[in-house]
Amino acid sequence: MIPMNGPDWSQEGRDWPNREFSSFVTAAGLRWHVQRMGSGPVLLLVHGTGAATHSWRDLAPLLSKWFTVVAPDLPGHGFTAAPSVSRLSLPGMARALDGLLKTLGVTPSLVVGHSAGAAILTRMALDGMIAPRAIISLNGAFLPFREEQGRFFSTLAKLLVLNPFVPRLFAWRAADRHSVERLIAGTGSALGGSGVDYYTRVLRYPRHVAAALGMMANWDLVPLVRDLPRLKCRLVLVAGSADHAVPPHQAERIAARVPESDIETLPKLGHLAHEERPDLVADIILRVARQTGVIR
Repeated sequence: MIPMNGPDWSQEGRDWPNREFSSFVTAAGLRWHVQRMGSGPVLLLVHGTGAATHSWRDLAPLLSKWFTVVAPDLPGHGFTAAPSVSRLSLPGMARALDGLLKTLGVTPSLVVGHSAGAAILTRMALDGMIAPRAIISLNGAFLPFREEQGRFFSTLAKLLVLNPFVPRLFAWRAADRHSVERLIAGTGSALGGSGVDYYTRVLRYPRHVAAALGMMANWDLVPLVRDLPRLKCRLVLVAGSADHAVPPHQAERIAARVPESDIETLPKLGHLAHEERPDLVADIILRVARQTGVIR
């Protein structure tokens, strides 16, 4: 386990976005924080590396008018307990999330993943853990770094996550709101005050930081890219034109490998487009849901 402190629900959870829909569930050997709201077909939202359920604070309520929205904090992120570092791999995260869905007894008709969350959901679909009508990728992180970069960053992340002082040092730095503002701006997104505040709050906890580093250390996307041509469901690639973290042209490379795929471009929005303009993203999700027969 990652022996570091994470946010305390009794403190940080007091004003957490949509906290009235929060609950804690034990599944796959972990205690998960999950938000569930609305009614209708099940829509699963999976955030990206370093985020938590706050990432869906404005989008989830919009979607709850048509769906039963299920949004967990990923292992080690936010208020969900941390697994061993080795379980923070792409297959490990997919299996853990599959265990959560089984415990909840839900079968998603539609799934939405941001950044690394899109990769997790696609891995689950490829391995038969879920069978949604469509996967909606929000600036999905599907492609690995170039080979030499990948080796460097993976090795660096492993060294960092194994050093207990590094996540604490990073968390201490992240307590500075201006550092988080610069980090978000570097992704091409511009968030309001509360958006920056929530990232500042989770990033000041070493467990959250260690989980993000652990994902980097164990993230191997080569098998996922290799397997994309056998994806059976539709893949909708939503790309922010100003995304500096996952360049929008990568969506074209992914679409070329998936039999049933299409690209939706969001002009002038960055990596956190769903937080910048949740209304636009909700419109895309609803349109896909209608096209695939999930809702009328």
